[in-house]
Amino acid sequence: MGGTLDISTFHYPLRHFSPCTFNIALDLRTRVCLSAYNKGMVKVSSKGFKSAEYPIDTAPFDHPLGLMFAIAAYLGVKGVHIRIESSSPPRSALGGSSSAAVALIAAFSKIFERIGASSLLSRKDTAMLAYAIEGSVAGVPCGLQDQLAAAYGGVNTWYWLDGIKSPCFKKKAVYRKQFFKKFEKHLLLAYCGIPHVSKDINGKWVRQFLSGKYRERWVEIIAYTHKFVDALIKRDFKYAAESMNEEMALRKKMTPEVLDSMGEKLVDSAVKNNCGARFTGAGGGGCIWAIGEIEDIARLEKNWGSILSEREEACMLDVKIDSKGLIVDG
Repeated sequence: MGGTLDISTFHYPLRHFSPCTFNIALDLRTRVCLSAYNKGMVKVSSKGFKSAEYPIDTAPFDHPLGLMFAIAAYLGVKGVHIRIESSSPPRSALGGSSSAAVALIAAFSKIFERIGASSLLSRKDTAMLAYAIEGSVAGVPCGLQDQLAAAYGGVNTWYWLDGIKSPCFKKKAVYRKQFFKKFEKHLLLAYCGIPHVSKDINGKWVRQFLSGKYRERWVEIIAYTHKFVDALIKRDFKYAAESMNEEMALRKKMTPEVLDSMGEKLVDSAVKNNCGARFTGAGGGGCIWAIGEIEDIARLEKNWGSILSEREEACMLDVKIDSKGLIVDG
C-alpha cells in the first residue's frame, strides 16, 4: 500500500502530507551464489532468463540481467559466475530484482570482508547501495521499498523523509514476529500468470505527476495508506480492506491498465467478498494480494482458485511472512 510514494519524484513535493508505504516481506526467498569463472568475464544465470556473460568493461546495463552486471561493474569484480535462484515467479512484481540486488551486494561484501578489503556493509547500507545502482541504470525513477523489505524483513510502514538533515526513511514495525502466523490467515496472494514490466506504468505515473496531473489523487492515496496502517494496528481488517479498495479505485482511474483481465476478476471478487485487493509492484500483470477477516478470506480463496484456473500459469502463492530479511551464509 502506498507504493510509488517511495519515489522521490512524489514524496518530495508531497512531504507535508507525511507520505508512507506499507509492505510485507514474504518468505519467497531470492538466493545468490558466487563462484569463480573465466578471467575478465562476468556470467549471470537466473531462472526465467537466458544466461548471459560479458567482459565487465562492455557488459550492457540495459540487458534483462543488466542490474547484476551494473553491480559487478560498480564493485569492480570480474571472473565470477553469479547464480540467482528465486522462489517467486520471474517478473511477478514481488520485488525479485531488487531482492537479488540486495543479496548480490551482500554476498560480495562478505567476500571483501573475508579477504580484508573492506568491512561488512550494514543492512541499511546494502539496501541504499542496491537502490542507488538500480536507479542509475533503470532509465526511470525508482523507489526504495523493495530493497528495504529484502534487507530488513517483517511487516513495516516506511515513512519517506528528505535525507538532507534527516535520514531518507523511517521504519515502523506494524506487527511483531509473534503475530505473523495469525496475520497470514488474513492474507491471500495470487500470481496472474503473466509477467509485468513496472516501468511502463510507473513511467506513466511519473509523467502524469510531473505535468501536474492527478496530484490531488496522490494526496488521497497518502491518506488511504495512513488509514490502512491505522486499521492494521487496531487489527480492524474490514476497515483496512475498505481503505485498500479506495486506494485501488484511485489507481484504476489514473491508469486503467494497472490490472489485466484476470486482475480485474480477482479484485472484483475480493470486493464482493468484503475483502480488499490490490496489485503488487506497479501492476500490469504479476500478482494480486488480498486482505480481510479470516472467514471472508477463506471464502475468497475458493473463488480465486476458480478464477486462476482459467489461465495455465496462474496460481495461488503461499503467504508466509519473513522475519529475518537479509541472510549471508558461507
